[in-house]
Amino acid sequence: MHATMMDYPLTLVPLLERAGKLFPDTEIVSRRPDKSLHRYRTADFCRRARALAAALQRAGLAKGEAVATLMWNNSAHLEAYFGVPCAGGVVLTLNLRLPPADLTYIVNHAKPRFLIIDDVLLPLYEQFKKDVALDRVFVVRWNKGSLADGLSDYDSFIEPGSDGFVYPALAEGDAAGMCYTSGTTGKPKGVVYSHRALVLHSLAISLPDVHAFSHRECVMPVVPMFHANAWGHPFACVMLGAKQVFPGPHLDAESLLDLCANEGVTLTAGVPTVWLAVVQALDANPTRWRLKPGMRVLTGGSAAPEGLLRGLERHGLKAMHGWGMTEMAPVGALYSRKLKLDALDTDARYRHLTRQGLPLPLVEMRVVNDAGEAPWDGESMGELQVRGPFIAGRYHNAPEAADRWTGDGWFKTGDVVTIDADGYMKLADRTKDLVKSGGEWISSVELENALMSHPAVAEAAVIAIQHPKWQERPLAAVVLKKDAQATAESLRAHLAERFAKWWLPDAIVFIDAIPRTSTGKFQKAVLRERFKDWQWDKAV
Repeated sequence: MHATMMDYPLTLVPLLERAGKLFPDTEIVSRRPDKSLHRYRTADFCRRARALAAALQRAGLAKGEAVATLMWNNSAHLEAYFGVPCAGGVVLTLNLRLPPADLTYIVNHAKPRFLIIDDVLLPLYEQFKKDVALDRVFVVRWNKGSLADGLSDYDSFIEPGSDGFVYPALAEGDAAGMCYTSGTTGKPKGVVYSHRALVLHSLAISLPDVHAFSHRECVMPVVPMFHANAWGHPFACVMLGAKQVFPGPHLDAESLLDLCANEGVTLTAGVPTVWLAVVQALDANPTRWRLKPGMRVLTGGSAAPEGLLRGLERHGLKAMHGWGMTEMAPVGALYSRKLKLDALDTDARYRHLTRQGLPLPLVEMRVVNDAGEAPWDGESMGELQVRGPFIAGRYHNAPEAADRWTGDGWFKTGDVVTIDADGYMKLADRTKDLVKSGGEWISSVELENALMSHPAVAEAAVIAIQHPKWQERPLAAVVLKKDAQATAESLRAHLAERFAKWWLPDAIVFIDAIPRTSTGKFQKAVLRERFKDWQWDKAV
């Protein structure tokens, strides 16, 4: 017997067309660089996305060719998210927080001929333009200033519209998007997403036990559109007709809270460092912002400390915790509490919420260590390996990185985890961040989360430092909250309530700020370099 279903390719075109037909009046809001708001309807977005696709075809875009963007989260970037792939191209999002040398490498590696850029980012482009070969640069002129020679106006480029435009024949396996990893170890590596992967990822994250999107939502992605697809939210929101609110370059806590309150945001997403600042602002001004009751705050990118999760819910927000990677399009797991866990007391519930959650539908996970595949018992630690239809099968033009995939087709994430009998994954560390002391492993993530639960601590990062006797010992770098006080002894006493004595950091240093990567994660490599010559006889 043979299946009798239609052979209907999963591409982004039906998602775009559905939004325009069913939800034409839904608003899309962007905060401009001058902090004023740009508003238009979904019908306007769809018209302009098609106009961009038509303009790119007229400009000679070849099927499968990359079109680069250097943009903040805004409506024009959303137009590129759909206009480029629906024209047969590949939208290549450049991470504006990377150094110019990395941007040069990415452009020369992916070889786009066209770049779409926000005018406020032209100074960054000036730092690497002489080292790349681009045919045309289209500038989104938020400030309406004059353009230098060699630059084209984006609005003028798409102004002819899409009369006579016909979508090219697209297969679901065709490339649609491309992101590069942050390059924290070696050169950035490119991940090319197919139309099929983006459609399936959009469906998966929209499910009730994941991000629970619907056309009734108002979604503000703080996580950048220039990295890891803004966790897939722009694609899913267009698919379902949800209102979208884009913060542009204004990511400080007060600006974000103003947008949430004024636009009625029901779901927002970003890395933990963003929400730590938001909780501090709410603590300082608890009655200033009238937020939607139960507004969902999704955090990921690094493990969320228990204190952050408690702080969000203390202000009537629903904390959501997840995990993913650029290589996964990018969401791989999301915390959803099973019915059997509803009876947990408050403390146990928050401890459980620090887990990264259950694998999304269509995502398979396994834990592998020196002994082989580890059982799901919550105790057996090893590297997390994943596979599924929206997980990369290789990097773009990077044969030297082929060892990231196993012989039987699993992707090696580099994350050290446990998975319990109920299927909840808990991040222990990155393989490079584990502390190996006297032959035993210490999780820097667990120590950091515990330190940040101390009322005086704003942020904490734990790193491994070479030790003459124990191979490595943990050193904690701590940032205190404004006007707060704590000593190394008081922080060790706080940790001693949860951990064995040999886990406790032998040194605790107080610093003004913890360096961050381009995606807002703690940049531990910088700390390791700073403290590499630490003398243990001066431990405090």
